[in-house]
Amino acid sequence: MKVGFVGLGNVGGKLAGSLIRNGYDVTIRDLDRDVAQPFLDMGASWVESPKALAEATDMVITCLPSPAACSAVMEDEDGIIAGLSEGKVWLEMSTTDDAELVRIAEKVRAIGALAMETPVSGGCHRAATGNISIFAGGDREAFDKVLPVLTTLGRRVLHTGPLGSASVLKVMTNYLATANLCSVVEALTVAKKAGLDMNTAYEAIRISSGTSFVHETESQVILNGSRNISFTMDLVLKDVGLFDELAKDLEVPLEISPLLMDIFRDGQERFGPREWSSNIVRRFEETCDVQVLGEGFPDELTDDEPEEAGYEVAVPHKRSS
Repeated sequence: MKVGFVGLGNVGGKLAGSLIRNGYDVTIRDLDRDVAQPFLDMGASWVESPKALAEATDMVITCLPSPAACSAVMEDEDGIIAGLSEGKVWLEMSTTDDAELVRIAEKVRAIGALAMETPVSGGCHRAATGNISIFAGGDREAFDKVLPVLTTLGRRVLHTGPLGSASVLKVMTNYLATANLCSVVEALTVAKKAGLDMNTAYEAIRISSGTSFVHETESQVILNGSRNISFTMDLVLKDVGLFDELAKDLEVPLEISPLLMDIFRDGQERFGPREWSSNIVRRFEETCDVQVLGEGFPDELTDDEPEEAGYEVAVPHKRSS
């Protein structure tokens, strides 16, 4: 199967690398030709437009920073839809708006092509090793067709239901991760102000009921001082904003989500939209005149689990449709 990949950012680049590393015939496209060069050196092919990419491949994957960016790549005159034809497949791996995803998917299916949404979760370090988790929304027939590619890109693949369901779950989990990050940086700052050894504080949280995936990963680069989590403040605002808008549409009166938006708007204003999201801790460091640092923590996260073949995750006690 020939696979086209559009968007070689922090996550997309690592996903495209997994496909190339595992022997797929991959054609790539990004706004920045220089970003693409390492993938071309690995054996990928280059095209001059998204339309040409869709024409040259059997499956097109998009992994872009915003719903607007994806819609433009799909619908422009030389966009992906213009190059799709019957039997081809579009996988949307971006974190996007569920309603916009469904709108674009209807155009794809009108051509006779298949459409799936397959956002990922678990961090860039796991995307790099093919061990990331994937939410897959779409018809079961389409899911079965794309599963071999998904189990190359990720380890745990969950079929979430119809189109739109994966996007809802993705923004929900990103919201939860953001809430967890904000609570972690508050806890670490309090530990610092209390005069605790920060390595000990990290371990105390890690082995306790207060631990989490966010603590066990992001706290390490926070305590290192690099704060390099390969995710930026503008993306946090985009993702939590999507969750917030979804809740408003559903008339759910959220209380925590608006606070998170305020925190990251302030962080973006202070430190810039492309600052690492983990550096939201600087707000507390500057206010409290402390540095929340430990010793011996890595400056960048790496996945120490070996790359393994992926599999579909079964949902316990799920009622059959």
